[in-house]
Amino acid sequence: MRKTLYILAFLFVSGSAVTGQQLPIYSQYLYNKFLINPAVAGSDGYTSWNLTAREQWVGYSGAPRTFSFSGQTRFLKRSYIIKKTNTRKQVYRPKSDGRVGMGGYIFSDRNGLISRTGLQGSYAYHTWLHNSTQLSFGLSFTGYHYKIDQTQINFEDPDEPWLNNELRRGIFVPDASFGIYLLNHRYNAGFSAEQLFGGSTKIGSRAYKYFKMYRHYYLFGSYSFELNSMMGLEPAFLIMMSEQLRPQADIGLTYSYNNGFWTGLSWRTNGAIIANVGVKHNRMFIGYAFDFTLQEIQRITYGTHEITLAVKLGDSARKYRWLDRY
Repeated sequence: MRKTLYILAFLFVSGSAVTGQQLPIYSQYLYNKFLINPAVAGSDGYTSWNLTAREQWVGYSGAPRTFSFSGQTRFLKRSYIIKKTNTRKQVYRPKSDGRVGMGGYIFSDRNGLISRTGLQGSYAYHTWLHNSTQLSFGLSFTGYHYKIDQTQINFEDPDEPWLNNELRRGIFVPDASFGIYLLNHRYNAGFSAEQLFGGSTKIGSRAYKYFKMYRHYYLFGSYSFELNSMMGLEPAFLIMMSEQLRPQADIGLTYSYNNGFWTGLSWRTNGAIIANVGVKHNRMFIGYAFDFTLQEIQRITYGTHEITLAVKLGDSARKYRWLDRY
């Protein structure tokens, strides 16, 4: 019985042992919002590929570890025209814009005894509000293999039901997400809901009577201030919550120089400070984030590390002006 309670505890906190979140937490979401909102797919007019690796609480056995590889694109119809603005900037507006964006990603997420490996496909529809503001809607479908690592469990009772159940062998869980995204050359904001089905797969065992995947909600936004022609500041926020998790927020400020270098600092309300830095060269981008938790676990770990590698492909005549920045 004690072992069963131990496993159930891991199920309920499989996203993060501190917050109780069942989904991965990213520190560089500003660089790839598509991971938390399907409406972002193709919103910038580029074809983008993004690889993210996150190692949480390095040095702590069984700590969360996440890998994802994503791609997204926009189906454009015709070329773009350049429109001058009163801020001496150029804004690209489509003659006949393509409204459909698509994307997908594969992921592997491990936390203690629990592992999730799967893929997601997304469809987004983009439309224009006024002259330079884009509103997008997105829907995605996800399927993943959910499993307990039996090699880490030692049962005293040979008749323990967890030794012969579906979760030990792994189960397939289908799910869906929905998102809304507002994009302007000065600001952006988005809202998304993930795990809409709530892990509705019926496993058919009494051991899973209280098993449930909770819906998660994300609300984010940022605003860009141009200090001069070379430098800019971008305050941003991300609010995360679920049906079992009280709201948690990331509040940060990013400094950019010449659209080729970024560095920033964020505060996570559950007790963490996040430092990040990024460099862009031509179509390539690399970013790194370090999370320093203010909780007791920091004493026995080497912090949390996250690396992002990305490439953007596309003719300059197809892109939107405000996305000269990564």
